[in-house]
Amino acid sequence: MGKRRRGKQELTNLTKKQKKHLKEFGEQHPFHDNVVDRPEKTEILRLPNRPQHREPDSEEDSDGEQQSAYQKLLSTMIQGGDDNSDDEESEDEDDGEEVEDKDDGEEVEVGESGEEEEEEEEEEKVDGDDAEEGETPDDSQDREHPEKTNGDIEENKEGEFTDEKNEAAFCLETNLPAEEEENMGEQEQDMFVKHQEIELSEEEVGRISQGSKIKTQVKWPKLGVLQCVCPLERFKAVGQPSSAPVPPIHKTLEANWRLLNQPFGPEGGAVTDVTELQKELLGLMGTYRDVYFTNRSPLREAKEVRSAYCLHVLNHVLKANTRVLRNNAKLKETKDVNEDFRDQGLTRPKVLILVPFRDGALRVVQTFIRLLEPKGKKMDASNKKRFKEEFGEESGERPPNLHRPEDYHAIFSGNVDDHFRIGVSIMKRSMRLYSPFYSSDIIIASPLGLRTVLGVDGDKNRDFDFLSSIELLIVDQADVFLMQNWEHLLHVLKHLNLQPLDSHGVDFSRVRMWNLNNWSAHYRQTLVFSAIQEPQITNILTKHCHNYRGQVCSKTIPKVGSICQVLVQLPHVFQMFHSDSFMDQDARFQFFVDKILPQYRDSVMSHTFIYVPSYFDFVRLRNYLKKEDVSFASVSEYSQRSEVSRARHYFQTGEKQFMLFSERFHFYKRYTIKGIQNLIFYGLPAYPHFYTEVCNMLQADVREGGGSVSFTCTALYSRYDTHRLAAIAGADRAAQMLQSKKPVHLFITGEEKNT
Repeated sequence: MGKRRRGKQELTNLTKKQKKHLKEFGEQHPFHDNVVDRPEKTEILRLPNRPQHREPDSEEDSDGEQQSAYQKLLSTMIQGGDDNSDDEESEDEDDGEEVEDKDDGEEVEVGESGEEEEEEEEEEKVDGDDAEEGETPDDSQDREHPEKTNGDIEENKEGEFTDEKNEAAFCLETNLPAEEEENMGEQEQDMFVKHQEIELSEEEVGRISQGSKIKTQVKWPKLGVLQCVCPLERFKAVGQPSSAPVPPIHKTLEANWRLLNQPFGPEGGAVTDVTELQKELLGLMGTYRDVYFTNRSPLREAKEVRSAYCLHVLNHVLKANTRVLRNNAKLKETKDVNEDFRDQGLTRPKVLILVPFRDGALRVVQTFIRLLEPKGKKMDASNKKRFKEEFGEESGERPPNLHRPEDYHAIFSGNVDDHFRIGVSIMKRSMRLYSPFYSSDIIIASPLGLRTVLGVDGDKNRDFDFLSSIELLIVDQADVFLMQNWEHLLHVLKHLNLQPLDSHGVDFSRVRMWNLNNWSAHYRQTLVFSAIQEPQITNILTKHCHNYRGQVCSKTIPKVGSICQVLVQLPHVFQMFHSDSFMDQDARFQFFVDKILPQYRDSVMSHTFIYVPSYFDFVRLRNYLKKEDVSFASVSEYSQRSEVSRARHYFQTGEKQFMLFSERFHFYKRYTIKGIQNLIFYGLPAYPHFYTEVCNMLQADVREGGGSVSFTCTALYSRYDTHRLAAIAGADRAAQMLQSKKPVHLFITGEEKNT
């Protein structure tokens, strides 16, 4: 009672402004602290100009530069002192009028309310701790944030990126149990440690930036031909599989990592070990080189690849967190103030996983749970119910009798929404979903979901500091991103590993030197998985990946092309045109307009189907046909269902002579178009089996009695379409066609022998 009464008496000596500050913040302003010792002489430090990677927002200082957190804090301190010195006398007079002196038995109203708030805050803190111990993570999180969503950045930006109220729950100190810290020691030969501790010189960084490369080639049993690129001589290229064994696995994952494929095994014969493909992938990933795997079939390799990179991600995160926790313990025990531990980045997120649909994020999280789940126990994942509701597929969402190819069902299974982002933090004996980005270890998102957060220059609400210290980038199903919006992916890549504009509470004494030197991009490992080989995907590693350890790209080209699977008797005419570059679309357009289209303008050549891979070319052709007053119908991914129905009807009945057909529409719908007699491929399809599917559409008319009609097929290609041509015609034939002096080549399908 005496302590409480003494506290009330001390409040009577405060001014009105001091009491107000005490009530709002629970402590007095630092300006009013009573300093007993002799104050030291103040040193004025002139801060260097901060590097900027974006346009300054509206909140700018007089020099046009954005204020840092330190400058804002300094301004409030100075402002607090000036305000107090100017208004001290008036506040004392007002204070004498409002607050009267009271004896020891009475209580001051301001002090009572302030102390009650402090007691309520302590009770809430205790309740929050009890909730984590006693309640399920779902109940605790839902009770604390009933209205919190992971959606629009404009409405809930602060809740999505930072959560000051529950920041302690995301703290790295509670990530791993103490016993794991003691048992899990870093091995000197672990490539994780070697990769993090390598110190590059400025000369080497300059050589990497200039693009100096040493290229070698090696063949592995499962991955096939691997092209290795090394920017620095002291880091040798990868050799045979024995030179890249499976890296050491964190103890938390040891019990489950060899059971990755058990859920995918056949009934009655579960798989109990990793596959040979996974071993080779894990070996390459463990070297911390960039990897581009181009044979990720959604039917065969998709599950194996996903399980492999999920294991690599968790292994990396757990080792990094364990290293930080062990160094924290050493700092508490050591008395050497000069001992330095550089084990952190400028921000906490270490891994970014880009997947095209919500179903992909769901499968990644499910794989994480299987790997982290203790034997015989159930894994605690906070907000799991909400996650299933938002990322799972609702019943009755898809037609029950949808007849589509198997690869279509594999790609579009589950929730196919492409706008999402979610933070994941690996916690003590659990995993927290929907954690704020700056308190997350892993961020799983789609390029569109991140694009709305990153914004563009000039946007007021934008943030990309959480991407500053990404050490591991996963781009899964990169071929699907080509069918969405490739610019979103490039926009995300441009904002990776930039120097942050705010400190976000980081301890700079623990930040690695290569992070401080803004060399994070040279230490980032990028893993790209795709079902096809495309120059645009290869360009990711060429232009946006600068790993000092180099890159490994699989260059497997099928010897048998997809043209062999065409069932219709059909002559295929491949015509080559000259082009100066891959992006030279004018040459293709002029060749089509001058050489190809006049052959089909005659009314005899009706029912002509034009397959256009690029939407930009689709719009260009559509505008040209309108200008030339050509009878045509068009179908694209932006067409309404009624427009598609009318176009198909007019084309089948012959009311429209031409049909423009975009590749993205075929990717998302896979409709069978009837009435095709003449087929033109304005460009070779990105997916080789699309060529087969479109050619086999003619089979529908054959079955309905149109077998006497003579069909034609014309495909345009240039020397920059090497990968697509090899996938369709076969590697040997493609080489002959590209080296031949003849611009026209003919193949006939549907017979016993192809010529």
